[in-house]
Amino acid sequence: MALDRNSLIELAKANAKASLNPSATFTFGDQKFSAEALNKTFVNELNELGKTPQAFRENQNLIYTLLEVGLTEVLPVKVLQNYGQFADVKTYAQGVKPIFKVNISEASKKRAKQFVTKVGLAGRYETFKLDGYTLEVPTSAYGGAARVEWEEMLDGRFTLNDYYNLVLEGLDEAVYREIAKSLKAAVADIKEVNKTSQTAFDEAIMDKLIQTADAYGKSTIYCTFEFAATMIPADSASWSDGMKEQIWNNGYFTTYKGHNVIILPQSFEDETNMTKVIDPSICYIIPTGAEKPVKVAFEGQAQVKTFENRDWSTEIQTYQKLGVATYLVNPGICVYENTSLTTSNAWDTSGE
Repeated sequence: MALDRNSLIELAKANAKASLNPSATFTFGDQKFSAEALNKTFVNELNELGKTPQAFRENQNLIYTLLEVGLTEVLPVKVLQNYGQFADVKTYAQGVKPIFKVNISEASKKRAKQFVTKVGLAGRYETFKLDGYTLEVPTSAYGGAARVEWEEMLDGRFTLNDYYNLVLEGLDEAVYREIAKSLKAAVADIKEVNKTSQTAFDEAIMDKLIQTADAYGKSTIYCTFEFAATMIPADSASWSDGMKEQIWNNGYFTTYKGHNVIILPQSFEDETNMTKVIDPSICYIIPTGAEKPVKVAFEGQAQVKTFENRDWSTEIQTYQKLGVATYLVNPGICVYENTSLTTSNAWDTSGE
């Protein structure tokens, strides 16, 4: 029996929640389902609605709604899953200014010079002000489009779930690109005494930066796997069996002299794998308070619309309003650049 409109919308929401915890069971209607079963049902229902061009035209408004509901529910969850260790992620209604409450440590209140940097359009970076203990994160529309040929739909070579997954992956990648730009822009505002550029990993210099950061609260180290793999103490003869096993299993130490090491996910700008999204040469040493260094805001729900082309192909367009800001609240934040991992000065944004 086919599901009605309201049931399909509830199914889209339930499927989105299930993506947060694939191993759990979830309630839909009056029954319990696994996350896998819910996703399979959602995919089947979505593809049934658009299995032919004729069916797509007849059901397109409902299809748009399901795609919008699914993307709106899933994208913040996906971003939180991927980047939640170093980013706060919040959703806001359309037209509501994204405001983050900021908790400032006592040490920072006494000694802090506050730096807030946001990413602007076309690579332009702008500084905006902190008003009291709240931070506004302006949003912009991010989206893309897919061109679907008539014959692809007739032959069943294109499904709406294919589009859904591609858009979800693309928007998640867009968020991470903005995080990367925001972090890089924020480094330029960190005072020179708190950052160093070396041709290799120097344990003594790293320890000095950590001591500076720790004066403002026990610090956490944020870096890519490439950088973490270089953070090896010089005296390997004193390693315990547990340390050796950790290096063998992980490729790096998950803690460095009592400080947690958080790995920033790495990706590439395109399929050539030539340009990395996150500069691997940079390591951020951030005093741990209540604040995570990155703020991600989603405003309103995803929007989906199609256009019919003269060659009978269909263009499906999607966008989501979001904003990303890096909040570096106190003067204990430090940066270590290992130039052996890159060929450029990572905090020089003059060419952006």
